[in-house]
Amino acid sequence: MARPTPKLIDSIRNAARKLEKSPDYQWGHMGSCNCGFLAQELTRLDKAEIHRRALLGSGDWTEQLNDYCPGSGIPMDDLINDLVDAGLMLEDLQNLEQLRDPGVLNHLPSGRKYLKHNQKNDVVEYMNTWAMLLEEQLLDKVDLPEFGIHHPSTEKQIS
Repeated sequence: MARPTPKLIDSIRNAARKLEKSPDYQWGHMGSCNCGFLAQELTRLDKAEIHRRALLGSGDWTEQLNDYCPGSGIPMDDLINDLVDAGLMLEDLQNLEQLRDPGVLNHLPSGRKYLKHNQKNDVVEYMNTWAMLLEEQLLDKVDLPEFGIHHPSTEKQIS
């Protein structure tokens, strides 16, 4: 799964909020689909630019991710580089496009185990659950020191 960072978690949540409010969701449009909404948030490119870059290659997100070559200089590969640099793995993007990561599906608050990849509400639920899991992973890595603060009610009184 992705490398959890506050920026990535926040970006996934923002993408889910924007998707939920947007009338522009189109699973078949590279800039307005599941990955497209997250790519907009992480790269600050608009949906038209993301779609334009995708049309220079061939296929949907899954096919473009399969053909990805980090140093190619192809505009879509440069966009994918930005997503990878933000902490995502190619598999995360493929799973987002199809809503199929087992770890995310097993933690859906609705108790469902299957989501439709082209249903906006399902995508929003998936993204929010994914962000929650990444946040839990990030918090698990935080090791807070003991500060040695004593509450007066727990200290013995000396007479």
